[in-house]
Parts: sequence; structure tokens; C-alpha cells
Amino acid sequence: MSDPASNFRYISGMGDIAFEYDAIIADVWGIVHNGVEPFETACEALRRYRMELGPVVLVSNAPRPSDSVVLQLDRLGVPAEIYDAIVTSGDVTSHALEQGEITNVFHLGPERDLPLLATLNVHLCDIDEAEAVLCTGLYDDNTETPEDYGDMFSEFEDYDLTMICANPDIVVERGDSLVYCAGALAQAYEGLGGEVIYAGKPYPEIYQLALRTIEEHAGREISRSKILAIGDGLRTDIRGALAAAIPSLFVAGGIHGGELIGDDGAINREGLEEFISEEIGPEQFPEFVLTSDRLVW
Repeated sequence: MSDPASNFRYISGMGDIAFEYDAIIADVWGIVHNGVEPFETACEALRRYRMELGPVVLVSNAPRPSDSVVLQLDRLGVPAEIYDAIVTSGDVTSHALEQGEITNVFHLGPERDLPLLATLNVHLCDIDEAEAVLCTGLYDDNTETPEDYGDMFSEFEDYDLTMICANPDIVVERGDSLVYCAGALAQAYEGLGGEVIYAGKPYPEIYQLALRTIEEHAGREISRSKILAIGDGLRTDIRGALAAAIPSLFVAGGIHGGELIGDDGAINREGLEEFISEEIGPEQFPEFVLTSDRLVW
């Protein structure tokens, strides 16, 4: 299904275009699962692609090492056969800190993100001893918002601390709700004049790592034009794919579902191009937009 007046092509399922690509980069949270349960149609679509056509690498802004995300997917019931490997913003953060000279960090985030710190040669300390802030999220994303951190941010500024944001996502789905991520805190800190370094989508380092991982599993070089990036986040997944010159498929039923998906589960096309341009920049569009709310074959 297509619309000749659009700057992108509407498709009814991944099967419409799958044979045009040699590998898949897929977002995790919002595409594969919602933090509570897996999306069966999406898992089947990725499994089928991987079995029939080429490698699938999941690329996540999770602020944890990829092996801990594998364990999370197992707990949620996501089938291991739908992907070849996982690359996370936690992996990129680890590499960046290993290359730098920072040894003392203040951790802003929940305890579940501590596996990232276990892989690093850094010392956790109080704000007054820190060389930087490592932000992996809110302490309690069920009850807190970025506004709750104003006093802490002022203290960061007093010590002239740079924030390293290990998850550029602003929000993600959790069941039927949206919860704030580290990106929302980083955005608020920047708004107060603080300096932020981001690791993850839409920034290039995570795509470079994903491309190397794809080629390891494919056993050959693959042109970026023959890789399809799938995501539900316009500012992260789609903007990142555009910057990396990788074709992309936008699935609107994730974090933008409240604005874009009707009661019938179909995408509302009216004003969609304007909405996309406002989110990621003038005349910036994915190659494809799915007409249904979740990834299907």
C-alpha cells in the first residue's frame, strides 16, 4: 500500500519490503515488547526474517550491558531465535568511560542499572567528590518526574559536573503507560545550562557498533542501504537511522501511539508528515511507515 503524495511509503507489514534488505536493526522496547510482555506479531516477523533472509541485531537504549538485556528478554518471554545479537547504549557508555580519564562518578539512576557499573573501572562517590554524573534514569520512574530533580541539578551545576546520559530515550512504554527515562533528565539538565554527553540512539557510536555486529554475523560487508532500521521513536530510532544513512521503518504504535493511532488500531494519516517533521526536523522522513500499530509480517 502506498500514497504517491507522501514523502514515505505506507506498508501493511514487514513482508512488503523484507526481501529488499540484507539485515535488520530493530529497536527493542516499543517494538519487541512494552516492558511487561512481548509483542507476538513483532517477534514472529523478526523470527521469520532471520530464518529466511538475514541477521537481526537488536539495538537498545537500555543503560545496561547487552548480556543483562538478554536476561530481561528471557524473563519477558521474548524468543531468543528472533535475534542474532544485542547492542545497547550501556555497551557504548562502557566503551566511552574506558577510553576516558574519569574514575569518580556519581550515579543517578535505579539499582537495576548497577550491572553497567560492575563492568567499569570507576569509583562510585558522592556529588562533592565526583568528576562526572552517570545518569541511567530516574530513581523511581513509577512516581517521579524530571521536575523532582531541580535541587540535585543545581548541586551538579555548583560542582560544574558533566552528565553522561546512558539512555537518550525521553520516555518508553511500560504496559499501557509512558515512563520517563534518563534522556528526560539530561534534557532538563541541559535546559538549566548543564553539559551532557549522550550514548545511544540517535548518536553515531551505537550505529557503528551495530554495523560491525551485523557484519560479524553476516560474514561479509553489507551496504548501509541494504540494512533496514525499525523503530517507534522518531527522535531516537528514525533520526538516528537518517543520520547513519540507513533506511528506516517507523512503527507508530509505541511512544507516539497516543497521538497517531486511532481506536481501530490503524495509523491516523492526517497530519502525519507534519508531525514527523516537527519531531525530527524539516523534511526528515523514514522510508516506510507501518499502517498498523505494531510490527507484523
